[in-house]
Amino acid sequence: MPESGPAPEQPSGRPPHHRRPASLFFEPPAGRPEEEHFFALETLTDPARLLDRATELAVAFQAAADRAVEYQATAAAQLADPHRFDSLPAAAIADRAGWTEDYAVRMIEYGRELQRRRP
Repeated sequence: MPESGPAPEQPSGRPPHHRRPASLFFEPPAGRPEEEHFFALETLTDPARLLDRATELAVAFQAAADRAVEYQATAAAQLADPHRFDSLPAAAIADRAGWTEDYAVRMIEYGRELQRRRP
């Protein structure tokens, strides 16, 4: 971290000249709420194309959600691993993830199953 103190001198023996920021010649536009854009679906006028694109997005989001659930389950199983010195009970995992304790137990079991399947 640089030390505060006198400014270093330039080769000419004078302290460095700092430039001021340029002044604005206009006011920036007032912050108005931007229109919501959802993957430009609102711009599609052909209903067939809109259905196709919306379906593609729905499938992609569902696949991403499924994958995220697998990662949640794996993490829950790792946190509940009794071989860890800092192993957490299902209730603590449920509280941390915003789940019920029963759901946390099921996710821990699912995560352990996923871990057994992976090489």
